[in-house]
Amino acid sequence: MRVFSGSLATETNTFGPMPTGVSSFHERAFFPAGQHPDAMQMHSGPLWAARKLGRERGWHLSEGLVAAAVPNGLVTKAAYEQLRNTLLDDLRAALPVDMVLIGLHGAMAADGYDDCEGDLLTRIRTMTGPDAVVGATLDPHTHLSDAMVGNADLLICWKEYPHTDIAERALELVERCAELAEGRLRLHPAVADTGMIGLLHTTQEPARGFVDRVKAMEGRDGIVSISIVHGFAWGDTADMGTKILIYGDADEDRDGTRAASVADALAKDLFALRDRLASPMPTIDQAIDLALATPGPVVLGDGSDNAGGGAPSDSTFILRRLMQRGVGNVCLGPLWDMVAVRIAFDAGAGARIPLRIGGKIGPLSGDPVDGIWEVKALKRDMTMTGLAGTPAKLGDCALVACDGIDVVLTSFRCQAFGLDLFTQLGCDPADRRIVVVKSSQHFRSAFAAIASRIVMVDAPGVVTRDITTLPFRKIRRPKWPFDAAAERPS
Repeated sequence: MRVFSGSLATETNTFGPMPTGVSSFHERAFFPAGQHPDAMQMHSGPLWAARKLGRERGWHLSEGLVAAAVPNGLVTKAAYEQLRNTLLDDLRAALPVDMVLIGLHGAMAADGYDDCEGDLLTRIRTMTGPDAVVGATLDPHTHLSDAMVGNADLLICWKEYPHTDIAERALELVERCAELAEGRLRLHPAVADTGMIGLLHTTQEPARGFVDRVKAMEGRDGIVSISIVHGFAWGDTADMGTKILIYGDADEDRDGTRAASVADALAKDLFALRDRLASPMPTIDQAIDLALATPGPVVLGDGSDNAGGGAPSDSTFILRRLMQRGVGNVCLGPLWDMVAVRIAFDAGAGARIPLRIGGKIGPLSGDPVDGIWEVKALKRDMTMTGLAGTPAKLGDCALVACDGIDVVLTSFRCQAFGLDLFTQLGCDPADRRIVVVKSSQHFRSAFAAIASRIVMVDAPGVVTRDITTLPFRKIRRPKWPFDAAAERPS
């Protein structure tokens, strides 16, 4: 069996203020063909799984480019075409192949390409021909397009949010694709649009129960795979939305009617849950009041400034209000400020210096915060524990303190994942009254272990909670919540 694997992944906030260039991929994960490390990276699950299973089975493995960037604004045309063509050149050098296994995100948009994944998969299919099996894993926050489904034999979304099942889904993809390549399995897809856009936080109901129900249905009654496509709410593309993707066993469900019926029923049930999927969120002051009234540590989630959704991660709204109210025994991070980090390194650990932090990129970053800050700790090339144990780069980092508030400043943009965001710099969040993390959901896997309470905050930011305020032009309407009376398409 000749197998090719690689990755090209990022999530694009089309309303984000900064473009995504090649340097953004180098900051997160960039491994030319044949240079991927032994440890799995966040979007290289298929490559890692192909290694694990292929070496045991004597497959001939060819590994191409792995490139992934922290979510940001539109990918530049030059960056996308350069990375895409590099990956395709790697595939061309490996031909002929029996399987192509690709790690994708699913919500990558570039200047001139609203559907990067569809474009890439179309080119892969053209290059390999109809007989090769093409499979890919996807982040559930994807824009599922006809081009993606039509040019792949199998697409599998991660089921959990936080994405703790990256390795499991990659192994599943490789196993099923091997069965397809060996003629032991035949599949046909079915897609149902829910008529909405919503996030399924699988750490809470009703999303938890819905995902568990879906998992129990797989492997029964001719249903091989079910993916819940959450969609990415901050991407203005025609395919944005929440969908159900099912692959049925073509030998058991010959005409695909069963898979289509199940997909339609699940889409209808998910649409009925739409009002219950999002919990109410307090304002900044209300969240601080809740935290002060609760024995600590209380974790406040600043999802509006989540780098994982394309925000700069430099907003100061919560930090400024904490300082104005005189709230101490707080830690906050990660706050992206390359300039402040450089100044802190020049000053050295132990220095007390006037420093202006945050508020660099635009109005939704707020104003910079000025103060006399103590440089408490410094670390070069710091890496945080990310999802499923994968590494998350933070670059050079500084822990600075003012008025009882410790802030982790980073030179690379990244959302909060692990506790070691703080502990590597000598700050223990378990000892703090309030912990502020710039993340929407992925921090929960680690921070729930120390938190007496987690409160998501309705703060200003690029990843605004109320997406109906954003200037969408390309999405298909009607769609809930843009159209309150919208009904699910039949």
